[in-house]
Amino acid sequence: MFGKILRYLFFLFIVKPFIYLGLGINVSGAEYLHKIIKEPSIIVANHNSHVDTLLLLSLFNCHQILHIHPVAAADYFCNTKLKAFIFKTLLGIIPISRKVRKASEEELFKDINEALRNGESIIIYPEGTRGEDNTIKNFKSGVAHIAKMNPNVPVVPVYINGPDRILPKGAILWVPFIADVYISEPIYYDGTPTKVFTERIKNEVEKLKEEHKRREEL
Repeated sequence: MFGKILRYLFFLFIVKPFIYLGLGINVSGAEYLHKIIKEPSIIVANHNSHVDTLLLLSLFNCHQILHIHPVAAADYFCNTKLKAFIFKTLLGIIPISRKVRKASEEELFKDINEALRNGESIIIYPEGTRGEDNTIKNFKSGVAHIAKMNPNVPVVPVYINGPDRILPKGAILWVPFIADVYISEPIYYDGTPTKVFTERIKNEVEKLKEEHKRREEL
């Protein structure tokens, strides 16, 4: 309970004012947020900056944020007790190991599956790490395995533009810049091989990126 209170206050008084007053955000496809709010969802997005997670979580009210958990690399975000406390408490992350090779899918995604089955949602970046120059790298198949194990949970493709200029990889200071978030209609695991479904998710995110390009050209 104490952790949830801290997280609520952190977003109410620090993150949301920073995002909406210090930066700014445009949202396309906001109608699909209602589906995420009503049931557990797998939110899948491209990843160029640590600001990505703050942007996505800020789309929801502070009560809803308590039920949305970013999936993050344990070796980076939980490699010290202090970092583990901060990121688990304030951001509600679900840490996952990028180094485990012999664990089964059930073991590797145990905490994620448990969260989804308890009515919580997750945010996952299938590229595995932050990209550069706003490019979208190949998606890892983990997201498809999670969808396969939870076929009734919608996968919500999202494209984020701007955080790579707000806080580029390796940068310390942020630069004021309005970000854009594009949200697509949710899709469900369709029984195809995980590699094929992974590509389908990536294609949906790429379509949102193309939509952003078209709007910029107008």
